[in-house]
Amino acid sequence: MTIEYAIQIDNLTKRFGNFLAVNNVSLNVQKGEIFGLLGPNGAGKTTILRMLTTLLNPSSGTIQIFGHDVQKQSRQVRGLFGLTGQYAAVDEDISARENLMIFSRLNGLTKAQAKKRTTALLQEFSLLASADKAIADFSGGMRRRLDLAVSLISQPPLIFLDEPTTGLDPRTRTKMWTTIRQLVAQGSTIVLTTQYLEEADELADRIAVIDHGQLVQVGTPAALKATVGGVTLQTQLQNSALVSTAVAVISQTLQSTATASKNIITAKLTNPNQVTAVLNHLNDHHIPIANIAVKEPSMDDVFFALTSGKH
Repeated sequence: MTIEYAIQIDNLTKRFGNFLAVNNVSLNVQKGEIFGLLGPNGAGKTTILRMLTTLLNPSSGTIQIFGHDVQKQSRQVRGLFGLTGQYAAVDEDISARENLMIFSRLNGLTKAQAKKRTTALLQEFSLLASADKAIADFSGGMRRRLDLAVSLISQPPLIFLDEPTTGLDPRTRTKMWTTIRQLVAQGSTIVLTTQYLEEADELADRIAVIDHGQLVQVGTPAALKATVGGVTLQTQLQNSALVSTAVAVISQTLQSTATASKNIITAKLTNPNQVTAVLNHLNDHHIPIANIAVKEPSMDDVFFALTSGKH
């Protein structure tokens, strides 16, 4: 089966004077996926996003969006994507309905088409009840939903979301996640940058980790987690005086070196069925436990393992 690409990036480089912001990055984004860009502040994510959205010219390398060269066919390319930035681009002095009408007309819709599209977007993003209120009275979540609605007026096949849930409370963030998944279900491709590692893990089909302008790793969240270590077993003892004995028991049972921090012992786990053996052997040695947990690597572990932190 042939893979269709929404974005193809080859040897992308960007210099600002002597500063190398993006260093020879190559990657592809498949049609219909949520693709995450992760990296520390200053890693080059925003620079890459600006080049993808025709706001910045590369120093070298090429970008194709649905087969169109971003530099040579920038006009056509701009009609293929929507962009939602970190800060709302709407006019706060007028209502949500008026904002959507204005942006619809700017996108070339007739007055009748603009009215129909505005109503549809207000309904889709649960803004009908507040459609005629000034944006200044909107909550952060409502503003972000409106900004996303604006970027979808032309129903683009590709959507760039630059930290779309920054500053939102957990409940509103979860609602935005649902909206993003619905967009993909309707056929959109999404490129997502986020500071929330949980968000990337929850939403992205694949993730590219960028650090110091270079592509460090790309893969599914599960594949990235696998690169930083397997599953671990964490055993908390009731009696800290028994830690050294428990470390020896667990190391022998799992055939891997266990380590202790206060009364919590950590060891690599190759098979979940080993947990029963650990419990039985600890019981045989009369070592009572307070808690036991099987812990998989998180995106936090991936982030710290794959980025240097020298920013």
